[in-house]
Amino acid sequence: MPADAKKPAHGGSLSLALDFGPLLVFFLSYKGAGWFWGAGNPITAMSFGTAAFMAAIVIAVIISKVKLGRVSPMLWLSALLILFFGGLTIYFHDQRFIQLKPTIIYAFFALMLFAGLLRGKPLLKYLLQAAYDGLTEEGWRKLSRNWALFFVAMAVANELMRRSMSFDTWLAVKVWGVTIVSVVFAGANIPMLLRHGLTLDDGLDSDEVGETTPPQG
Repeated sequence: MPADAKKPAHGGSLSLALDFGPLLVFFLSYKGAGWFWGAGNPITAMSFGTAAFMAAIVIAVIISKVKLGRVSPMLWLSALLILFFGGLTIYFHDQRFIQLKPTIIYAFFALMLFAGLLRGKPLLKYLLQAAYDGLTEEGWRKLSRNWALFFVAMAVANELMRRSMSFDTWLAVKVWGVTIVSVVFAGANIPMLLRHGLTLDDGLDSDEVGETTPPQG
């Protein structure tokens, strides 16, 4: 590579912020509305928080397009489902719709990744190739397998949580616990990727991890 060639910007930190930001807006708006209207108005607080969530994901899509020049398939799917299930949540005044959305996202990506592996075409290679320079085909297969299994586990976990927890507890775990687990899991894959050709010219930074975390909506 020529000395003056620049490594493509991954935008991993921004990608992580765009995924996590709308969920944080949802959490803060819901809590703020609950404080403003009081504990006797949980439906109003939920509707306000959901509306803020929907507005935030639209802004995230716009920022991604303007700053990164693209909108990832994960962010597109997350945005569409947030708008769809968010609309149902507000219309029917039922939080179960917005709680079901993560299960559908995780199940969809698990299905797509497993389907790609069965066809011998690891889907993540086409989604994340710019983020993982030099990764071998075996590395892509293992990465796709790991994330597929992770998505299955997350779908099951979300179903268990939404059925056994209050909405407030589910939301807190979703915002803080699930996000931390996702980032840790992405980082845990780095040693395996290094053994299969991943090159980190400038060392590991937040881009290598942030670019590959799953949607947080």
